[in-house]
Amino acid sequence: MASGSPRGKMVTVLSIDGGGVRGIIPGTILAFLESKLQELDGPDQRIADYFDIIAGTSTVGLMTAMIAAPNKDLRPLFAGCDINKFYLDLCPEIFPQKSCCGMMRSIRSFLRAIMGPKYDGKKLRSIVNDKLGNTALSQTLTNIVIPTFDIKNLQPVIFSTRDARANPLENARLADVCIGTSAAPTYLPAHHFETRDESGRTNKFDLIDGGVAANNPTLVALSHIKSEGLLQNDEFNRRETDPMLVLSLGTGAAKHEEKYDAAKASKWGLIHWIFHNGFTPLLDIFNDASSDMVDIHLSTLFQSLSCKQNYLRIQDDSLTGEESSIDVATPENLKRLMDIGHKLLQKPLSRVHLKTGKFEEIEGEGTNGDALNCFAIKLSEERKRRNK
Repeated sequence: MASGSPRGKMVTVLSIDGGGVRGIIPGTILAFLESKLQELDGPDQRIADYFDIIAGTSTVGLMTAMIAAPNKDLRPLFAGCDINKFYLDLCPEIFPQKSCCGMMRSIRSFLRAIMGPKYDGKKLRSIVNDKLGNTALSQTLTNIVIPTFDIKNLQPVIFSTRDARANPLENARLADVCIGTSAAPTYLPAHHFETRDESGRTNKFDLIDGGVAANNPTLVALSHIKSEGLLQNDEFNRRETDPMLVLSLGTGAAKHEEKYDAAKASKWGLIHWIFHNGFTPLLDIFNDASSDMVDIHLSTLFQSLSCKQNYLRIQDDSLTGEESSIDVATPENLKRLMDIGHKLLQKPLSRVHLKTGKFEEIEGEGTNGDALNCFAIKLSEERKRRNK
């Protein structure tokens, strides 16, 4: 299924939002999905065996790379069940927490926000380089799509397996792509690297967090479908969503907490918009707006074409406090996030309300876990069709 030219009925897409340590939430969901696929098709099956395109932004870009990069046996480097262990073990090293009281922590965070990135990024670089080494983007076992943003040219840069295989100047090391897409402003330093082709030409990149361009990369993934030749032109034009099976996973949001309000924000200057009470309002607003607009667009499109069952979005919009941060990597918060992921599987299936932007339960359609089980069956059936 990772061949990039399926001969089955549908093109299969997995998309995962950015969200720092909150990647534990979709990590929990992916582990559940992979276990269901293994129940259907055997214990050696992996997420990358079932999706034609996997897209991920920010630190979740690293998750995308890990489940699609090859190991020495040309199988996925990480299984779904490995993702949360990675987050639990290494997030405290990437986002080290200072042991001080809440007031002192806020003051230190404020000073770091003024003086430079909150974290120096050395540990992130070390971990990513250790896990991915010199594996190139062109070597992934299925097509991946990872958005970044080039601050020198002020434009999005979308890295993809397809482009990497077609053009050596786009064939970056996976490690560099992951470090670039994770470089959230105020949190981690921007990342510069170059690619070079056989004739000596170079391509230079000056990258920051992919969430600036596409925190929910589902539309970016879908835009690659036609250009990659995954759908026949006449079929695509006849009904562009019908031959697609799309799973979009959020990393949680704090819509119910109402973190900010106009009365307070009306008095804010530049500093408060960048840093307020330990949070980063501008980043929160841009990232949530980006994710929600994509979900609203796709929900409208799939519903209007009477194939809403082909688009499954799983998101929790009820996070509070430290749960909604992207870098609070204390053992307590990481455990809470994992618990949120498990509880999300048990919650009734929900769909975004196109006017309020909040998720509303759908009566009679079971839980998110039920929906994922049905999704796993569709993926398995699609794979079997192709194997025939």
